This record gives sequence, structure tokens and C-alpha cells, in this order.
Amino acid sequence: MSGLLPLGFTAPFMLAALLALPVIWWLLRLIPPRPKQVAFPPVRLLADIDRHEETPDKSPWWLTLLRLLLAASLIVALAGPVWRPVSAPPAGDGPLWVLFDNGWASARSWDVRRAAAERLLRDAETNGRPVLLAATAEGADQPLQPDTASVALDRLRALEPRSWPTARGALTLSLRKAAAELPPAAVVWLSDGIGGEGSARFVADLGAIAGTAELTVLTGLAPPAALFAARNDVDALTAQVAKAAGDSTPITVRALDSKGLVLGETTLSAPAANAPSAEQTVRFDLPVELRNDVARLEITGETSAAGVQLLDDRWQRRTVGLVSGTAAGAAQPLLSPLYYLDRALQPFSEIRRPRQTDLADALPELTDQGLSVLLLADVGRIPDQALPSVTRWIEQGGILVRFAGPRLAGGADPLVPVRLRAGDRSLGGSLSWQEPQALAPFPEGSPFFAMPVPTDVSVARQVLAEPGPDLGERTWALLADGTPLVTAAPLGRGSIVLFHVTADTAWSNLPLSGTFVEMLRRVVRLSAAATATDTAAKGTGTTSANGAREGGLLPPLRVLDGFGRFGAPDAAALPLEPRGTVTASRRHPPGIYGATDAFRAVNLFSDTAEVPPLDLAALGTRARIESYPTSGPRDLRAPLFLLALLLLFADAIAMMVLRGDTGQARRRLSSGLGLVLLLGLALAPAMPRPALAQETSSDLFALDATLETRLAYVVTGIASRDEASRRGLFGLTRYLATRTALEPEPPIGIDIARDELAFFPLLYWPVSAEMALPSPEAMARIDTYMRNGGTILFDTADQLSAGLTGGGASLAGLQLRALLDGLDIPPLEPVPPDHVLTKAFYLLDAFPGRYAGGPLWVEAMETSAEGPAGRPVRGGDGVSPVLITGNDFAAAWAIDEAGSYLFPTVPQNPRQREFAYRAGVNIIMYAMTGNYKADQVHIPALLERLGQ
Repeated sequence: MSGLLPLGFTAPFMLAALLALPVIWWLLRLIPPRPKQVAFPPVRLLADIDRHEETPDKSPWWLTLLRLLLAASLIVALAGPVWRPVSAPPAGDGPLWVLFDNGWASARSWDVRRAAAERLLRDAETNGRPVLLAATAEGADQPLQPDTASVALDRLRALEPRSWPTARGALTLSLRKAAAELPPAAVVWLSDGIGGEGSARFVADLGAIAGTAELTVLTGLAPPAALFAARNDVDALTAQVAKAAGDSTPITVRALDSKGLVLGETTLSAPAANAPSAEQTVRFDLPVELRNDVARLEITGETSAAGVQLLDDRWQRRTVGLVSGTAAGAAQPLLSPLYYLDRALQPFSEIRRPRQTDLADALPELTDQGLSVLLLADVGRIPDQALPSVTRWIEQGGILVRFAGPRLAGGADPLVPVRLRAGDRSLGGSLSWQEPQALAPFPEGSPFFAMPVPTDVSVARQVLAEPGPDLGERTWALLADGTPLVTAAPLGRGSIVLFHVTADTAWSNLPLSGTFVEMLRRVVRLSAAATATDTAAKGTGTTSANGAREGGLLPPLRVLDGFGRFGAPDAAALPLEPRGTVTASRRHPPGIYGATDAFRAVNLFSDTAEVPPLDLAALGTRARIESYPTSGPRDLRAPLFLLALLLLFADAIAMMVLRGDTGQARRRLSSGLGLVLLLGLALAPAMPRPALAQETSSDLFALDATLETRLAYVVTGIASRDEASRRGLFGLTRYLATRTALEPEPPIGIDIARDELAFFPLLYWPVSAEMALPSPEAMARIDTYMRNGGTILFDTADQLSAGLTGGGASLAGLQLRALLDGLDIPPLEPVPPDHVLTKAFYLLDAFPGRYAGGPLWVEAMETSAEGPAGRPVRGGDGVSPVLITGNDFAAAWAIDEAGSYLFPTVPQNPRQREFAYRAGVNIIMYAMTGNYKADQVHIPALLERLGQ
């Protein structure tokens, strides 16, 4: 490759022929053009004689230059020029080490990185070199010994980008051992360009381990954009977006709920060229109820775990009610305990105050608003009228936080965590021997554990607790003398928390410190957020500390892969503690941990997204630093041969013009242009097609799919199944046209990897064992299609061989499992008797196809606690994204052009085929209209119309 241009040659020795160009020039200068021939008519002898007395004795300079260009074009074309050729593989025939960074930063350009590694391994396979392949995000749990290149290729194809950072330092000992047994002849490191903990040490160690081997480092690809520091502030949900320096691409961030529905979308413009930082703030101005429903923030089009921010109940804004037992208010705010509580809670909570002044009315009013936390400042006794409603609210998951004061010191109601002594304890003053007490370190079982203990906070007065066997277990904070400062006790699914000091500065200076704010934030975070659904249910929820019901370990529920998609956790993922800071790693990959209704989210980046560049200075000149090839090589021989042909035509025409035969020149020019045109048409299939043609093809497909309603099936590449699908949907189309108001056009087959899926509400997908599994990119498109409301009907046609509920799975069933393994599939169940599918158009109790007896599987719906046991809750217009059957619907629907059935039913029963068509009609209506027939609002009107 040239040092100035990305140009290489497959036969560079042919370029030596360029040295002959001066000789060719000298010969062309000596050989004059062919003399002009003049006709000798007897009559017009004198008129046609040329007036020039001399004939040129050498070629014109432009003709010589033309011929030199012709010769140079042929010589360069024979040398095999290649634009952006692949770098030469490492020299030698000893072991080749390939170190492959497959951490989170590799997801954006995964195909480029893997293609570069494949070229290295294929060259090693050709040369018979042993290969050691080490993936830096896998740690030491991988074979780190040289093996055949074919084995390394298989391992490379199985590798995927991980959702955690690389752990290069974990490979050092294993690489040292491998080098001691068999030193490498060449080392190639396909890096992600990202530094981090232990990277500097690994770079220095790698130089020493490689020894005298040729060392090459590939770098230069930008990391993905990252989301971090999500905050649910007072008026908006915000997050930070970090991009690579110089990246001017606009970014769109979406907010989604737990079901994948989009709640908001914001587009960030490109930062200014002179901006000091590439970080930007994304903002979602949504009501607090919708903000509490947000479970995921993601950068649209950024296929990386860095572009996803998962949110759990720690990011949800709790609704907090404030009630005071004192009368000081707006006229004297500094004397009111609610002033300090309001200031401390406002940044992370929604504050509610009662309109009533009577506690008997104020407390039920607040608890009926779906509060998460209720704070009582010096309320000695809760009125008997309000006590049952407050108790019931706590048992359903609310948290009652009480602050001491003169009224509570005079006597308390039963809603306190510990028994209290009458009166209060004074620490300091002329009548006390004791000094004000500081805070002691927070005990290990407390939510305040690991918080720094302030040295400037002191307590001069407190309410004491009666000693008891459970006092230690219920104590969350202590004073330096061992007396409780904060106690708590569970009640049902909720908790009661008591601060043994006032909420204002009368008894301590704790409300003036940042520790007070953090303590309240942690207490509020223990509660269940009041979302839109919770509000309707009057605040029912779970009492979970960071997602833990019982305070034990949280098992991994669903984790993110390197592309930012949810999947099942592997065996290496371990449970985590419900409290404390967790860093994303191979043992704790980003995802959600716990249970579906009480979980904790772990993100790749939390508060900061520091991405230091990889420092290779320790290698010095020892390593060769190269950039990844971002585009494949391009052979330039065809354009150069075509140029030589055109120069040859130009030379022939010039010679005819110099001889004066203009008529012949025009005829030769016309035939030459025709030949060039034919040659261009012959070479057209080999030339790259312009983007306009692709866009035109895409537009034609979009018009064909949207101007008329069409049923669609997935093309699997198996001719018999694809033809059966086409004929089956053709038969169902005719049936729909004759029995319903829907008149679809003939069905269309789609390629899931290329065609747009959003045009079709339902896709019929025949699954067979011979079918090739889609690529990860195609699976991502399928997942997006289903998440945005599309439905896929998978048909394994294996009812006779296995059955979806049988004791064993057929080969088609196993293939379906492998296909669904990469998708975010909800729990499934057979169609219940009262499902909308049973009454979408026809009244059905079964869904037969060519075979009968197999169930039709749909998304399992939640059950209602108020209705009959097990009765599905089917409100709303949601449609199951997945339908699965083994009854072979397409074969039952399939007809030819004459309307004859192509496949017999098993058993042969005309009524079974009729019900198969009716099942198809119900499925189509269900996919296109949703659960409208589950709406009970229309039942009175329908009964009235029927005269009942």
C-alpha cells in the first residue's frame, strides 16, 4: 500500500514496464503518421493538390501523449490496482495471537471489527498457522491456548458484543503462561479504543509478553453514544447524552414504559463546533404519572447497551403528603416543621398538603390520593376516625414517617414503631449534666448504612424508646450514647418510621444539614411509587427496599446484551445485594434484578459516562498502530481497461482525421460509440448500483403494500413452504372478500431482513427445521415490529409429530424455540374461552387448521384480584404480539386459481376446513381491530338493539 494513497497492486512487478514509456515516446517521435493519399483525377489535378510543400516528419505532440496514456493505462491495469487494499497479514508462520475487544464499545461497529478478525483468521487458515483467540470481555473463562484457525473462526462467529466493559487485566496471567509454553510469532490487537481500569497496566504487560513478535494494534473507530445520569426532577425527566468528539449526528431519545410503548421522544440537535463538551441534556416534559411509568430510555438507532438507561422505582417520583400538628404556617415559615420538610423533599418528590385543617378529614383525604409516603410532624395522636384509613393505607404499602415533638412526647397512638417513654430527654442546658450528642455510625442493616456521619450535627433533645428485645432490630440510626435517633417497624406491606427529634431546629440542627435530605430521600425511596395505575387503585403497591421484598439477594431477571436488547441471563450472572453501588461487569451485567413487580435496574453508566481513550504510549515504536478498514477493497482493473479502450478509439479517430478521411472517420466514430455502448451495457451488472435505484425499489414496495390491503407471509427460502403460504393466504383472501367487508389484494411475501414490516398488522411465518435462523439485525427488526404493535403468527405445522402441548418437541418446535430465544417474548397461554379471538368475527371455541386439536397460543394476560379467580383482565385495545400454532393454517386455506383445495385436512372433514377459514378470519380481524369486542361499554346498546 502506498504511504500517500490507499492504493495497492496485486502484481506490482508489472509497473516496471512504465520504464519503457520513454522508449515508446522516442519511437513515436521517429515514426511519422501515415502519408496522406491524394486522388489523381485527370481533370481536377491542379485544384486538388495540397498547397503545403512539406509533410510532417514526426507525430504531433498531442498524438504522442495520447498513445503514452494508452500504454500507461494498460501497464497499470495489468499490475492489478486495488483501492483501499487489505493490509498485509502478519509475517511468519508461527502462532498468531488475536486479541479481540468485545466490550460495550464494540457494538456500534461490530461488523467491521469481526470482518477484520475474520480476514486474519482466514489467512492463518490458508497458511496453516495456529491461532490463539482471546476476547477481552470474557475474562479468563475461555480457552487461551493456540488452536487451529478453523476452531478460532468458529469461536469468533459465536462471539457477541457484551454489555459490560472489557476486563483485559484478567487475561494477563493466562497470556504469560501461553507465551512461556509457545511464544507468539505475531500479535494483533483489535481494540475498541477505550481505556479504563487496568488498561495502562495491560498495555505495558502486553509489550513484555509479546517479546520480539510483530505487534499490531487496530483502532480508530468511535464508541457509541451513551446515556447516563437520568433524573426525575420536579418538572421533567432528564438525562445526559455523551457522544464522541466531533460527532455531529442528531440524536433522538425515546422514553418507553415496561411494555415497550413510547411515552415521549426528544431529538437533540448537533452541538456547536466550538462547544466545550460533547455532552447534552435530554428533557421529557411529561406529567409525573407518565414519568413514573417510564422504564427505559434509549437512543434511537444506537444498537449498544450504552444507549440504554433502565429505570426502576428509585427514579420514580413519590407522592408525599405533609401534615403538621403545629399552627405556624405561611406567616412564620421558619417556625414551621413543614418548611424544612418541604425544602428537603422538593427535589425528588411531589408534595401534597391537605385542604382540610381537621386531621380526622385531612388524613383520609391524603391517603385517598395514592400517596407513597405520609409525613406527620409532631402529631401526637391520630384521630380515631382517621386511624383505620391510615392503618389500611400502610398495610397496602404506604410508609408513615413521624417526627417527635411536644405532642408526641405527651403520648402516642398505636402507629409508632417502638414503645415510647413519657416525656422527652433534654441533653444540655443548666439543668442537665449531659452535653448534646452527635450521631453514631449507621448500623449495617439500616437504609442509611454507608452514609458519611456528619461531625457538625448534634441533638439536644429527643424522645426515648422503651428498651425491648427487638429495639436493636428496629433501630436505623443512633446517637453517640447509643440511644435511638430513628426507629422503624413493618406493618403489612408498609412501614412506620419515627424520627425521635423534631422536623425543625427546635431539638437539633439535623434539618439544616445535607444528611437530613439524604436520610429523607432514602426513606422515600423505600416506598412504592404512585403511578397512574396506583393512583386509580388508591395507592396500593409493594414495600420494597430497592426492589427487594425480603431484603435478600436479587437474582438476575432480564439482562441487556451488547446491542442493548433484553435477553435471558447466562450462568455467569450472579445475584446482587439490594443496597449499595453495583458496577456493571460480567458477574453483574446491565439489566433488571429481582422480580417483575419489584426489581432493581443496573446500568452500564449511572451518574457519569467517563470514556477515557486507550493510551498506547507504553508500546512506543514497538507496535504498529493502524486504523480499521471501514470499506472493502475495490478492483480498479476494469475502469483502467475501459479507459485504454476509449484511448484506442480516440487514437484511431485521430489517425483518420490526420489522413483527411472525415467521412470514414464519422462512420468509424459511430460504430465505435456503438461498441462502447454495448460494452457499457455488458459491464453494467458488475458496476455498483446507485442509491436512487434502491430507493425506487423501496418506494415501489411501500406503494404496493400500502395502497391496497394485503396479507403478508415471511419468505423462508424453502420453496414448498413458501408456495403453501402464498396459496394459503390467497385462499384466505378470497374467503375474506366473500364473507366480510374486507377485500384484500393478493398476498405478498416479504424478506424480514430487507423489507419494511410496519406496513402489515399481521405476518404469517411458517417455521420448519430446514429454515435458516435470521441474522441479529433481522431479529432486532422483528423485535421492534412486535414492540410497536405488530403481530406474528408462527406456524410449526407439527401437530401430528409433537403438538405444542405434547410431551416432546419436534424439530420445527426446537427451531421455533431458537428463533424466539433472541426476542422479547411475553408469557404465553392457550386462547382462553373468553378471549377476543373467540368472538372477533365468528364465535369459536377451537382454532383448527389442516390438523385439529392443537391450541393457539397468545400472550398471557394479567388476572384481576377483584373478579373471579383466574379470569383474564382484557381491557384496552392491546393485541398479542405473538400467536403460535402447530395446526398448519396455510395448508388448510391453500387453493389454486380454480378454487380447488390443494391439501386435505387430517382427518378429512369439510367442516374442519370451514372452521379453519373462520379461525383465519378471526385472527385477521383481531390483528386489525384489537380488543374492541372486549369493551363491555357497548353491551347495553347491543342488547337494546336486539330487543332484549
